[in-house]
Amino acid sequence: MANGDALLNALQQHLWLVAVPLAVGLLLGLPLGLWSARSPAVSAVLINGFNALRVIPSLAILFLAIPYFGLSFQSAAIALTLLVMPPILISTDVAFRTIDPMIREAAHGMGMSPVQVLRQVELPLALPVIIAGIKTALVEVIASATLAAFIGAGGLGTFIVRGFALYDSAILLVGAVPVALLALAAELGMSALQRSVQPPTS
Repeated sequence: MANGDALLNALQQHLWLVAVPLAVGLLLGLPLGLWSARSPAVSAVLINGFNALRVIPSLAILFLAIPYFGLSFQSAAIALTLLVMPPILISTDVAFRTIDPMIREAAHGMGMSPVQVLRQVELPLALPVIIAGIKTALVEVIASATLAAFIGAGGLGTFIVRGFALYDSAILLVGAVPVALLALAAELGMSALQRSVQPPTS
């Protein structure tokens, strides 16, 4: 309470560290996932490539970005974008790939254009799975954004790093508790959204 301004500033930095990579991940991952679902050759390259990225620890990606972008927000944003891309891209690929081809054929048979089929038939069916991937990406990036503090990019991880350095659990919890609450809120909110777009089963 005595350092509310510092906490608010760290929270704002943390939200930017979440929002920017997630926005870039959505802008790139959704169309790439759709392209991947349409082409087996593209799918083999993209899915295998981004699955390989998931093996690399986030902290390692952060430190690899430092020689090119320095100790900056940009380095953290690039590393976190690489973190959010795989679940978004893979879930989008799976969502469109698992749609029954007979549904597409029926829609085309009714005279719908490819764009209409995509917007009015495929997207509503794919949306719950896509949102599940976005939920995974969002929770992961909220937690992993704490690592940005190791390269001086700020965020709530600053308190966690400081708490470890000073062996002060109170300072550590000032960073850890808000991160846990943000992740929980993201999980619950995205789960509710996923249920709301679930097509009726009967």
